[in-house]
Amino acid sequence: MTELKRALTSFDMTMIAIGASVGSGIFLTPALVAGALPSPLWILGVWLLGGVMALCGALTYAELGAMMPRAGGLYVFLSEAYGGLFGFLFGWAYFLVVNTGSLAALAIAFSTYFGFFVPLSDVGITLVAISGLVLVTVLNVVGVKAGGIFSDVFTVLKLLGIAVLVFAGLGWGSWNTTDFAQPLTLPEGELWSALALAMVSVLWSYGGWQHATFTASEAVNPQKTVPRALILGAAIITAVYILANLAYMFLMPLPDVASSSRVAADAMTVVLGGFGGAFISLTIFISTFGTSGIYTLTAPRIYYAMARDGVFFKRVAEVHPRFRTPAYSIVFQSTWAIVLILFWGTYESLISYVVFTDWIFFGLAAASVFVFRRRMPNAERPYRTPGYPFTPLFFTGISVWFVLNTFVSKPEESWAGIAFLALGIPVYYFWKRRSMSE
Repeated sequence: MTELKRALTSFDMTMIAIGASVGSGIFLTPALVAGALPSPLWILGVWLLGGVMALCGALTYAELGAMMPRAGGLYVFLSEAYGGLFGFLFGWAYFLVVNTGSLAALAIAFSTYFGFFVPLSDVGITLVAISGLVLVTVLNVVGVKAGGIFSDVFTVLKLLGIAVLVFAGLGWGSWNTTDFAQPLTLPEGELWSALALAMVSVLWSYGGWQHATFTASEAVNPQKTVPRALILGAAIITAVYILANLAYMFLMPLPDVASSSRVAADAMTVVLGGFGGAFISLTIFISTFGTSGIYTLTAPRIYYAMARDGVFFKRVAEVHPRFRTPAYSIVFQSTWAIVLILFWGTYESLISYVVFTDWIFFGLAAASVFVFRRRMPNAERPYRTPGYPFTPLFFTGISVWFVLNTFVSKPEESWAGIAFLALGIPVYYFWKRRSMSE
C-alpha cells in the first residue's frame, strides 16, 4: 500500500502552525476587543492571556503529537482516548462545516480583497474564490512538499506585511497617541460580560495552530518536529498579535481603534496615506489566500484517517501512487467547500451554529493527556508537557469556559450545534456496520 511521504521539515511545520492562525483576524478583531474593553492595558492583557492559552495548548498537544505522530492529529487523540465516536464527530463537524466553511469564508475574503486591485462583480468574486481554491487544491495534490512550500512562502509574506505594520506603528507612531494609563471605567457588573466578549474575539484570532498536528505523519522526525512547530508557532503568534495591537494604539487613539471597521487599513493610512490602505489590502489577500492553502493541506488528513478506520468513504483513504498525497481526500474537501461558496449567502449563518463545537473537541483533546498518562504510564513519550498538570488544566479550563459562555450567550446557536453533532452519531454507526460487513 502506498504511504504518505515524510517531507515536511521543522520550518514547514512551524509555518503551518503560524499560517493557519494568522488569517484575517488580527486585521479586524482588535477593534472588537477595544470596543469591549476600552483600556489599553486590559486590551494587551486579554491578548496576552490568549497567547498564554495558545502556548499551554501547544505544550499539551506537543506531548500528544510526539507520542502519536499519525495523520489526523486531534482525530487520533480523541479516538484513542475516548473511542472512535468522539474522533468521528470531530471529523464530521470539520468536514461538513468547520473547516470547509472556513475555507469558503477564506476564499470569499481573498477574492474580495483581490477586488480592491481588480474591480469584480459578485459573480467575479465567486469565480475568483473558486479559481483560487482549485489552484491550492492542485498544489496540494501534486505533493505535500509543494503544499508545504506554498505555506512557507505565503506565511513569510504575511509576517513581512505585519512586520511593516508594526514597524510603521512603533517607528512613526507615538506612545502619546493612546493614554496607556487609562483605567477601565466600566461598571463592575459589566466587567465580566465585557471580558467574555473580548476573549471570544481573541480566541477566534488565535485558533489554528493545532493544524500542525494533522500532518504529523508527513513530518520529518515528527517526535521532535511536531512539538517544536507547535510551541514556536504559538509563541511567534503571541508576539505578533501583541506587537500589532501596540502598533494600532501608537497610530490611532483608542476610540478610533474601537470604532474602525478596518482597523489595520485605517492605521496604515495614518502614516502612508492611500498607499497604506492598499498595502494592507494586499497583505490581507496574501494572508487569507495563504491560510486557505494551509487548510487545504492539513484537514484532509483527518478524513484520510477516518476512511482508514472505516468510518468514511473508502476511496478517501487512498494515497496517490505518484504524488503520495491523500488526493481524493483533498479533492473531496475542496469540492464541498466550492458548494458552500456557491450557496454562501444561506450557509454563512450555519458556521456560527457549529463553530463553538470546535472548542468542545479542543478541550477534550487537551484533557486526553490525563487519560493517556493514567492509562499508559510507561508509554514512550519523546516530549512531556512542562508544568503538568497545570498546563493542560489551564487550556482545558479556558476551553470549558468558552463553550459554557457561548452556550449561555447564544443558546439557539449552541443547541443547533449540539443537534448537528447528534446527527453524526447514527452516521458513525452506519459506517461502522458497513465497514464490518465488507
